[in-house]
Amino acid sequence: MRHARLSLAGLRPLDRLRSIKMKLGVLVAVTVTAAAFITWLGLNYGLGPTRTFPLAIISSLLVTQLLAHGMTSPLREMTAAARAMARGDYAHRVQASSRDEVGQLATAFNQMAAELASVDVARREMVANVSHELRTPVAALRAQLENLADGVTQPTPEALTAALQQSERLSELIGYLLDLSRLEAGAVGLSLSRVKLGELISQTVAEADAAAQAAGRRVRWEIDVAPAELGVMADADRLRQVLLNLLDNAARHTPSDSRVFVRARGGVGGDIIVDVVDSGAGIPHADRQRIFERFQRGPAANTGRPTRSSGGTGLGLAIARWAVTLHGGTLEVVDSAPGEGATIRMRLPARPSPRQDKRVHAW
Repeated sequence: MRHARLSLAGLRPLDRLRSIKMKLGVLVAVTVTAAAFITWLGLNYGLGPTRTFPLAIISSLLVTQLLAHGMTSPLREMTAAARAMARGDYAHRVQASSRDEVGQLATAFNQMAAELASVDVARREMVANVSHELRTPVAALRAQLENLADGVTQPTPEALTAALQQSERLSELIGYLLDLSRLEAGAVGLSLSRVKLGELISQTVAEADAAAQAAGRRVRWEIDVAPAELGVMADADRLRQVLLNLLDNAARHTPSDSRVFVRARGGVGGDIIVDVVDSGAGIPHADRQRIFERFQRGPAANTGRPTRSSGGTGLGLAIARWAVTLHGGTLEVVDSAPGEGATIRMRLPARPSPRQDKRVHAW
């Protein structure tokens, strides 16, 4: 009996037809033809009206049931799959063999199910990564404070500075997560004004240098802005956030007492190009897109091994690309000159596009 049900479920004789209207027309034609044929047989072979008409009706119903079952089978499968999705199971797929509108719906349903499964996996990974990222500074800060409270460690400037660094890392991560929530919300406003790149870069480099020294990293910064009065229409706070993330990333991947270059110039078509170049091992071509994904971290300075983390949160470059995208620009890794490490290039339009005068949707 079970095999009979399976055979019936897989029987779709009208799948080759490309329209529901054609299928309904064939269904009506076959049903009427079957009824007429049974009636003709019954009357010609002496069955009589009392037996012929019920037999014709029953045969028509059977033919209708057979054809209609195949037509509506994808809809029943979609209903079952939707109920499974409501329970959190995104593995169900619909047999999309029909060429009509129902088959197109089944194909779209399968695509939606695959996307939902991917989003669910990303959500689970994100929760795990956020939990891990938050736990590390919290655990370190708690241990340091417990040592101070128990008298194991004296409240020296070094001990307090270490505790402050952990709290600052925690605050930085929370700030990144807030930005990430704004990204997920899909709409962020930009406050556009004329920004002098030379001044902004100098101020941001000073902040990045102070942060690098606090972390025990010594970096030599070289700034080159040509022409000196180079400017761009942008949100100054967002642009500073992007530059600070890029400079912090470059400092973490540059060996001690090495140089990080910050170069800004006008590009083709009036675009503004800002390059941040470190002195590290560079970024392999296979990883040039991956580093802009959330919670992706590269190897530490002087190593080419991706298993050793550089100590970042894994959110800085993802948020930097998001902020640049809001301005209608691009952020990417480009080939470096001989003797240089990784080059991350930010390209901004010289003038805001019409969509930037209002609220801008993030990617």
